[in-house]
Amino acid sequence: MNPRRAKRHGGKAVKVVVTGPFAAGKTTLIRTISEITVLSTERGTSDDSQDIKAETTVAMDFGRITIDSDLVLYLFGTPGQARFEFMWEILSDGMLGFVLVVDTQDPGSFVDAANILRSFREMAHVPFVVAANRCDRIDAVTEHAIRQTLNLDLSTSIVACDVTDRESVKSVLLALLFGVLDHIEAYTTSGAGR
Repeated sequence: MNPRRAKRHGGKAVKVVVTGPFAAGKTTLIRTISEITVLSTERGTSDDSQDIKAETTVAMDFGRITIDSDLVLYLFGTPGQARFEFMWEILSDGMLGFVLVVDTQDPGSFVDAANILRSFREMAHVPFVVAANRCDRIDAVTEHAIRQTLNLDLSTSIVACDVTDRESVKSVLLALLFGVLDHIEAYTTSGAGR
């Protein structure tokens, strides 16, 4: 279903961006949940990152999931390498929320995640959640490290996630959707939406 068709049938099309550092699990998250074949711009890596991952997203990944007849999520995955950061602003245009994927087994990448988060928060004031990939449950030490490095307050959701597991990815997207709905409700009740 395309956004125009979703609106014609009374449904909402919601743009969600999936971002995070190189090799955090962004493309895999979208592939795991998408009901369509994911449009991907992965290309072979040609620098030192070959040791970590053979391919990297150079423009975007695109997937879709229908929540119900009234709601369709369009998922746009960003490149994780800073040299492709010009795509972040392009992909963030019109998003209602975003997922920041971090690899809990690579705490060194949390600094990269903090830089990406800072960029996205400057581009748009929208809800976001942190998907703590490769983690069955978040222990206090990991949560503290993520919150401290990313400068997150306690109201920001950090969701334990396995990006290869559909149910786990659903829990991340549901946490984001609740944040988006709360944001929309606060906006409309404040009178700003009138």
